[in-house]
Amino acid sequence: MQRILITGANGLLGQKLVHLLANNPEIDLIATARGKSRLSIISEGFSYEEMDLCNPAQIQEVIDKVRPDSIIHTAAMTNVDICHQNPEDCWEANVTAVEYLIEQCQRHNIYLCHVSTDFVFDGENGPYQEEDQPAPISIYGKSKYEAELRVRASGLRWSIIRTVLVYGIVPDMSRSNIILWVKSSLEKGQAIKVVSDQLRTPTLAEDLAIGCWLATQKQAQGIYHISGKDFMSPYDMAIATADYFALDKTLITEVTADTFTQEAKRPPRTGFILDKAIHELGYNPVSFEEGITVMVKQLNAIHD
Repeated sequence: MQRILITGANGLLGQKLVHLLANNPEIDLIATARGKSRLSIISEGFSYEEMDLCNPAQIQEVIDKVRPDSIIHTAAMTNVDICHQNPEDCWEANVTAVEYLIEQCQRHNIYLCHVSTDFVFDGENGPYQEEDQPAPISIYGKSKYEAELRVRASGLRWSIIRTVLVYGIVPDMSRSNIILWVKSSLEKGQAIKVVSDQLRTPTLAEDLAIGCWLATQKQAQGIYHISGKDFMSPYDMAIATADYFALDKTLITEVTADTFTQEAKRPPRTGFILDKAIHELGYNPVSFEEGITVMVKQLNAIHD
């Protein structure tokens, strides 16, 4: 039996991982997050510990208590503009917290699966392979790249799972996503402006959870790119959403990123080449349209 600890278990990816791994007879699962558990849809098959990753004493206390074989580290400060406004908080959440985790992993010889981002790249030459050189252009991207460097230099058994524009839903999620936003706006007859000059490979949260689990299960070593397989702009995603729900896509206006005022720079063209994850991990993501279908089923289940 493998004992796995998840950080950030109250977040979108964390909840998907708990849902994926809870009640697996081969896994002893410990979910952790700051504050009380919000894992309302899953009530058994795991234990929960409060763990603030900015509190090294609490991290040590929890890890000494539960002694995991592996940690899947999903917790991070991910709002790019808020990171830009609060660089010290961003650094503490995304770099210092990783240093605290590494220290405990070193003490107990724990495998670390660390989740990172396409924003470690400048977006000039996407889609990217694992060997391509990072060159972050935002505080958020820089913090995530610095965390990667800490993991790589740690002497641990480790994997780094980079991902792109994650979408999905959980019952108590306060945060929306582009699919829900487009669907809601068009149903109300509201005109929307959507960017067409940023390119990504949008990732269903369930696929990202599976990618993290595949790496952890195999104790894979190295960097893996885990995302969707469709190379799309937000405008392409909006049109696909309108088509899926048979909504009026004449309400969607194609614009460039400089139409909007955003404090932090975004890489214009990222997205991932998935060959390594497919061949080494057996990763097999859904298409964007299939991802919408997954979300619709979940929305219906929540509302039933």
